[in-house]
Amino acid sequence: MPRPLFSLVLLHCALVLSVAPAWASDAAADNEELQEALQRTYEPLDLRLFGDSIGHWKMKDGREHQYDRYQPEQIVHIAENLLRYQNEDGGWAKNIDCLANVDPHVIRELRGGTLGKSTFDNRTTYSQIEYLAKVFKVTGLERYRKGAERGLFFTLDTQNESGGWKGSDVDAVTYNDDVMTGVMRLLLRIRENAPEYDWVSTEMRSRLSDALDRAIQVTLNCQIEVDGQLTAWCQQHDHKTLKPIKARAYELPSICSSESASVVRFLMELPAPDDRVIAAVDAAVAWLDEVKIENVRIEEVKIKPVVFKHHTAKFDRVAVEDPNAPPIWARFYEIKTSKPFFCRRDGTKVDSLAEVDLERRSGYGWYTHKPEHLLSVEYPKWKARISK
Repeated sequence: MPRPLFSLVLLHCALVLSVAPAWASDAAADNEELQEALQRTYEPLDLRLFGDSIGHWKMKDGREHQYDRYQPEQIVHIAENLLRYQNEDGGWAKNIDCLANVDPHVIRELRGGTLGKSTFDNRTTYSQIEYLAKVFKVTGLERYRKGAERGLFFTLDTQNESGGWKGSDVDAVTYNDDVMTGVMRLLLRIRENAPEYDWVSTEMRSRLSDALDRAIQVTLNCQIEVDGQLTAWCQQHDHKTLKPIKARAYELPSICSSESASVVRFLMELPAPDDRVIAAVDAAVAWLDEVKIENVRIEEVKIKPVVFKHHTAKFDRVAVEDPNAPPIWARFYEIKTSKPFFCRRDGTKVDSLAEVDLERRSGYGWYTHKPEHLLSVEYPKWKARISK
């Protein structure tokens, strides 16, 4: 059942919206160009990077509520949402449905009076910057350029001395949820003169380029070495020691397959990789190939829904033997032995998925196929490219 307070707020918003749309601020009412743009539809822009936050919104805060959503071709409405959700520091909070046609006060009510702190976690902030920059390119409306620019200043302001950016769970160089790789990819696009960023000033470009160099350097320095051999990366590394560290209770120091695949993909995007980048990629790919798991398939079994704090479990996950299954990777591997391991919510380390409690078994990704395409297709193409 929807919460009564939410229903009242939603009813109030519906009455207000019937007179003045959610996007119509006092300033916008006098802006003829904006009003004209809001009446149009456009070629949809890529919304995939918002999928992580939208999915978390639906799993937790928004799971009990129904609301209208903007369509992908309503890019100006979506951009207005992004401006309304932008925090004063220039960043954005995670886990909000940016397509929701709902007054921000409704979301604040659900979250105890705040939209949440700005973060790059769950592919946030750099995705909003990218979208606003593209909408500015399409519409020429300065409000979106300014919003994207504020986001870039937030990005510069929050880079640690180490060269890394943190997620929301621990102050560390964070590769979980594409925090580091997402920000670095944004900065690389600006360095490589992506057309939606042709407005970025020379001074800003220089600062962003320096930030990118520092981020690449710390990433290379974070690569885990075992017995003199480079392997891959943890979800997060200490800013000072660069060693793998714990984040949430069930995210222990380890070598992580999915995050490492993302790092390798980013490094392969560098237009002129030096010898150190090439060595880092080669070593990580060799490690990923070594630890792949064969003859195992993860099966989702429907169950009677169980409501947990962060999600509602509608299925269980079971690891089954299957000689025809494609290669799969565990999320976590022990650093010294490269042995797969799993965790319960309280941080207890276990050896199998079956030993994980249902809440974490159904609400966390313990296996991934993410490295498979990297090893079979992307890496060989990259090797061919750099050998020319």
